[in-house]
Amino acid sequence: MNTIITPAELVAPIGYSHAVASGGGKTIYLAGQVAFDATGHIIHKGDLVKQFDQVLHNLEAVMIAGGGEMTDITKLTIFVRNKKDYAAKMREIGKVYAQYFGKYFPAMTLVEVSSLFEDDALLEIEGIAVVHSR
Repeated sequence: MNTIITPAELVAPIGYSHAVASGGGKTIYLAGQVAFDATGHIIHKGDLVKQFDQVLHNLEAVMIAGGGEMTDITKLTIFVRNKKDYAAKMREIGKVYAQYFGKYFPAMTLVEVSSLFEDDALLEIEGIAVVHSR
């Protein structure tokens, strides 16, 4: 049986779920998150690093709502509008990343895309997590 995960602090999605837990709740499939605030608006327009921070904040909210934590994430796919901008800001992005993951690194893929569903989004991150009993 699958369980829909909808964190109270994120705007309720329309036509999709923030995440779905499967396998008795152990595996969580995380939908792509963008830099939405609690009202569903893209924030930090034009600032990749701040949007990256908001995206990880949103992923963390989903993981907590699903009974997990960020280090339960086993795979991330990062979609960026501009890989050169991402590469130029890797040091700043790395500092933000460490605030959420510490020294843990799941398997990751970075893909440059021509556009995202939300026009002001500079990146979107989706993932898979396996929650371990605590």
